[in-house]
Amino acid sequence: MTPICLEVGKQKVFASALEWPGWSRAGRDEAKALAALATAAPRYAVVAHEAGVRFPARLAEEFDVVERLAGSASTDFGVPGAIAAYELEPLSTAAADRLSRLVAASWTVFDRVVAAAPAELRKGPRGGGRDRDKIAEHVAGADGMYVTKLGLRLRAPAPTDTAALTAFRKAVLEALHSAVGAHPVPERQWPPRYAARRIAWHALDHAWEIEDRTESSASP
Repeated sequence: MTPICLEVGKQKVFASALEWPGWSRAGRDEAKALAALATAAPRYAVVAHEAGVRFPARLAEEFDVVERLAGSASTDFGVPGAIAAYELEPLSTAAADRLSRLVAASWTVFDRVVAAAPAELRKGPRGGGRDRDKIAEHVAGADGMYVTKLGLRLRAPAPTDTAALTAFRKAVLEALHSAVGAHPVPERQWPPRYAARRIAWHALDHAWEIEDRTESSASP
């Protein structure tokens, strides 16, 4: 069974696969969120393959809702902002390595999608109508904010500065690697599992948005 947490807001529900950071989808109710999560499985399989982690097809067929979390205005806005009890559990060395590999793969997939996309995307309400380069800037800027929740003080890199982007991501992955064992989570910081889920979700959500808006813009 694939353990799932549901974050239930007033207008939106997020379904997140707890052992697969970034595999999170939203819907107007629990059933729609779970259906969206299942639909996204082939896309997430690309991430797992990039990370070198086996992703059996049946994972999308055997969901087990193990936690229901109270949502907030963030949930309804479109952000999975609640921390699951599972994400407070200590990380083993193997789990920390797996977590960091999946986050790294999420960034790799995002970068690949950006590189293949046209500069102008189909306009629409999703993503505020940003074009490709603005989305890349947004993701890099958000990562700069997210990593403060891991206790890091890093300048958000420009997405076009390859060296700075590489160094930034390396520091984040090293922080995840070092989060082995039981550590009290400082006030206003995130536990590593949730930080990984949030970072990977944001990169993949926008990667899949770019793919969708690229395909639509190419349609007659």
